[in-house]
Amino acid sequence: MANELPFEQPLVELRGKIEELKKFSTDKQIDFSDEIARLEQRYEQLESDLYKNLSVKQKMQLARHPQRPTTLDLIQHIFTDFIELHGDRLYGDDQAIVGGIGRLNGVPVTVVGHQKGKDTKDNISRHFGMPHPEGFRKGLRFMKQANKFKRPIITFIDTPGAYPGSAAEERGQGEAIARNLMEMASFGVPILCVVVGEGGSGGALALALGNRVFMLENAIYSVISPEGAASILYKDASKSMEAAEAMKITAEEVLKLGVIDEIIPEPKGGAHRDVAVQAEAIKRVLWTHLQELSKFAENELVEDRYNKFRQLGRFTTIQEGNPNHA
Repeated sequence: MANELPFEQPLVELRGKIEELKKFSTDKQIDFSDEIARLEQRYEQLESDLYKNLSVKQKMQLARHPQRPTTLDLIQHIFTDFIELHGDRLYGDDQAIVGGIGRLNGVPVTVVGHQKGKDTKDNISRHFGMPHPEGFRKGLRFMKQANKFKRPIITFIDTPGAYPGSAAEERGQGEAIARNLMEMASFGVPILCVVVGEGGSGGALALALGNRVFMLENAIYSVISPEGAASILYKDASKSMEAAEAMKITAEEVLKLGVIDEIIPEPKGGAHRDVAVQAEAIKRVLWTHLQELSKFAENELVEDRYNKFRQLGRFTTIQEGNPNHA
């Protein structure tokens, strides 16, 4: 196991004991097969129990795992004949957003997604997956082209949020996000969105206004990062876990709220354990829903998308003098 998280340490220790016993058995020519089998069975049970009952904190750690598959990783496994496109034709080529044209089971599609780095140098060049305005405009350029040529749009969401620096604000960060939402609402092609890691704030929503929105099992989706929420609500960023619990950011909670349409299972231990298996699970869901949405007329796709987001949210009214009335 590589890049283990703190809560996975018991598994690491038990696996170490098993490997040590196997080596000792081989070196000393002593049969420890029964003992090894018992330890393997214990390992499987511990692994099953651990990943079946993950806390919000543990799911956040998996969603932010440095080896979690990125948009480019998933593109490589899901699509064929992919051609990456660059630039927003206005300012520059923001590497925090990647996209291009490929085929999903032979069907031409446009793919856009956030892109985090694989190491420190890569992360710095990609702003840790936090786009500037030119990144959102770059993605929008690809999506408008897709709408023009009647290609379905598939987006992958994995960002802590839009880049918060002064340069981004000067170049119109809020306007860029708002324009993406406005334009995506009007497109007459199917839009399928997958939250693969972090879905943070408007930076995530700018690529997530789709007919269908999915989340990986251990992904998170929130209106603000837990750290940001804690800083605002509790004046203490160290209370991020308390904020995360209150915000209901896990896939199960977000599904209950009706914000997403389906949860895509992950391999045991997280998406990074087997990228090919994870990509195949995403591909199956995308293909199923793309076939369904392909039967819709352009105006029906727009109406379907409008109704989906119009129905989000719940409220309760209480009449004066009758607190039990809702």
